[in-house]
Amino acid sequence: MVAILEHMTALSDTVRCRILLMLEQHELTVSELCAVLQMPQSSVSRHLKTLADDDWVSSRRDATSRFYAMSPDDLDPGAARLWGLIREQLGSTPAAAHDARRLQGVLHGRRLKSQEFFATAAGKWDRLRSDLFGESFALWAALGLIDPTMSVGDLGCGTGQFAVTIAPYVRRVLAVDSSVDMLAAARKRVADLRNVELRRGELEAMPIQDGELDAALLSLVLHYSPDPARTLREVGRVCRPGGRVVVVDMLPHHHEEYRQQMGHVWLGFSETQMVKLLTGAGFEEVRTRSLPLDPDAKGPALFVATGTRELRS
Repeated sequence: MVAILEHMTALSDTVRCRILLMLEQHELTVSELCAVLQMPQSSVSRHLKTLADDDWVSSRRDATSRFYAMSPDDLDPGAARLWGLIREQLGSTPAAAHDARRLQGVLHGRRLKSQEFFATAAGKWDRLRSDLFGESFALWAALGLIDPTMSVGDLGCGTGQFAVTIAPYVRRVLAVDSSVDMLAAARKRVADLRNVELRRGELEAMPIQDGELDAALLSLVLHYSPDPARTLREVGRVCRPGGRVVVVDMLPHHHEEYRQQMGHVWLGFSETQMVKLLTGAGFEEVRTRSLPLDPDAKGPALFVATGTRELRS
């Protein structure tokens, strides 16, 4: 009872109770509370100070505004019991109903401000976001959709660029490459990542157990394979039933010089070829899609092909 009595002074004013009832549901500024309560700023600020001094409300600054909130979970036991009683009595009063209606108007005003901004900015929105946040933030954010329990294979990992990118979002990354020099560069890049394991091996006979991977990526790798069908069958072996494969590579092109300059075996793959290769390797639900062209890129157009490892009966 003593604990409850210590808080009764702060809640002896009905206006302060009405303020708490609103702040329990929404973060609000002083001006927004003034609009709801139809009171001057000085009066509302005085009530908020009383509530803050007794730890009923907290505040945070957002640019030039300060938002106030009330969290029942943060109240001490005495305050929580007292607030439960007051809320039960106050919630059904005409004053509370009046506040709720006016509060909806205030919140609607917030939405209108956003709508007015988007109405004027729609034509330049993409440029505005790029100027503020860059071009790639959406792709980085999308990585958060990945299942964090997954074991992912970066097959033909090269210097480990993909492994570094995805490692923070999954349980484990197995990165495989046949080149000692590439693995040495990758080892430096992933040195601080404990969930990345580098293994040396050929993609046609990978040092990975059957069904060890939940997903596998081959990024700009397949065109180096002497036998793409065999490589993808091996990918099917190391993926668990229901596991996913992602292949990124070049669409058919005419750059014969790539054979001499970079050791390419294949000058790209068509959609029909990829569907046949992945289906033959035990993948189903195969889909291919051309990737958007980068205006600064000098190489051939790329595609992404995906498939799901067949469920064994």
